[in-house]
Amino acid sequence: MAVEQQARGAANGATGAGRRRSRRDEILEIAVGLFAARGYHGVSMDDIGAAAGVTGPALYHHFAGKEAMLAAALIPVSEGLLAGGRERAANHPDDPRGTLESLIDFHVEFALANPAVIALHLHELDRLPDEPRRRIRRLQRLYVEEWVTVLTALHPGLPDGEARVLAHAAFGLMNSTPFLGGEVDRRRRAELLRAATLAALLAPTTPA
Repeated sequence: MAVEQQARGAANGATGAGRRRSRRDEILEIAVGLFAARGYHGVSMDDIGAAAGVTGPALYHHFAGKEAMLAAALIPVSEGLLAGGRERAANHPDDPRGTLESLIDFHVEFALANPAVIALHLHELDRLPDEPRRRIRRLQRLYVEEWVTVLTALHPGLPDGEARVLAHAAFGLMNSTPFLGGEVDRRRRAELLRAATLAALLAPTTPA
């Protein structure tokens, strides 16, 4: 239920921001909300057109089809995460603790702002053709390596493979936002996610 509510909110937010956004961006955000709420195969071009207030065929002026919409939603997100992660790492040279805190802040803000997109990554990425899917996977791997670098600096002797385990565990925690209800306000959710992720990644890693 939380995913459906947040996805509808994303669609409503898109229509409300129409004067500041292109029509293509508005349609894409509506499509993301529908895909997240109903699943990729549960949404037709006519459904997207109805939600956006245009006929299904008119959507083809903006997108070649649903696969193109999905790729347009997911590729820029992966590019943005990688660029943002690299920027934050560069802002804290020789300070792995500061880098980690900055990366966590960055990813938590992304996760809270984009629950519908996260739901698409989790459930619908395999719907893409090979080329865009491989591109997204490569961007994701590069983003993970930014975290691996800082974790191995914080935990001397930690193998890269184990650092990747920790990084993916942290993503699982932060990317829980599609499943969170609204009973806790956004500011407090951010605080809790930051604190829990930082505590998990700073915990001792010596084998028992």
